Amino acid sequence: MIDLRLGPEEEMIRETGQAFARERLRPAMREHERRGSVAAEVVRAYRELGFPTMEAPESFGGQGVSLLSKVVLLEEIGWGDAGAAFALEGAGPGLRALVELGERDLCGDLLADPACYLATIVDFAGRIAVREGRLEGRFPFVPASPKGPVVVLLPEGIFLCREGVRVSRVEGCGLGASGASEVSFDGTPAAATCRDPAALVRSVAHARLFVAALLVGVARAATEYAMRYAQERVAFGRPIAHHQGLAFLLTDMATAVDAARLLLWRAAFAPEAELERLSAWALAEAAEAALFVGPNAVQVLGGHGFMKDHPVEKWMRDIRTLAQLAGGRDEAELVAAECEAR
Repeated sequence: MIDLRLGPEEEMIRETGQAFARERLRPAMREHERRGSVAAEVVRAYRELGFPTMEAPESFGGQGVSLLSKVVLLEEIGWGDAGAAFALEGAGPGLRALVELGERDLCGDLLADPACYLATIVDFAGRIAVREGRLEGRFPFVPASPKGPVVVLLPEGIFLCREGVRVSRVEGCGLGASGASEVSFDGTPAAATCRDPAALVRSVAHARLFVAALLVGVARAATEYAMRYAQERVAFGRPIAHHQGLAFLLTDMATAVDAARLLLWRAAFAPEAELERLSAWALAEAAEAALFVGPNAVQVLGGHGFMKDHPVEKWMRDIRTLAQLAGGRDEAELVAAECEAR
């Protein structure tokens, strides 16, 4: 018999994360987007809960909890405000890369400064090149803080840059609270390097699951809001949710979110031998589901959906942006196909 219920530990983390998202993130998400950053007191409150490095080894300040616990938590944070997740987490999608690089002190430094967080770039498309230990190229969009370090995951390995990186703010489509930035390298030296292929696979998988969990959270938020609106708005004598065409659409949205979550959980449970394939599946499916849910949630609200009086237009933008991170949906699908062909 298959039991999909969470254990006591995962359930406690989910409830704590849900309360934080409901009380501290959702009410402030428009303000964080307008400022392009997250209030320092909110970042400190999150980090005091011990969430940012909880899946890391104890030597890195972690609690050794399962990766499943982390993706369960990140879904709740995505539900509250996905853009805030990068500032809240400190190392965020690049945490595993720092572990592989042995950068324990840097993990501690990131947690100590609420205005500083790690930018994580996954680039298998050749935008960034490495020549004699120095990085060259430009990455058009990544959540980044102006004075934070950058970890770059390339086919050649993992590269950490702490100086000589130019970070320029850009007007991003979504994830406004994350500090949308263009990052440029001009002969930038790598402060630390890891060329172990297995370490690279683990690091990229962690980044993909981080983004996939946020996508599931945002898609769930949009689905719940659209369903509630459709139950309250009446047309032709009954709630619009009771009209067959819209009922089918809402059902498809809800099932897409659940299917993406199940694949995410399966990937979080995966043994290392299957991590590359299943993490790619999880990101591809989460992006596919969210890109279906986001625009349709706006459509359920009709013209109201495009107004900032309702959050669905923000969630649609956040989903579009999230789906480009950690290599994006297309890269994840290519990797999944390559794994299947081996």
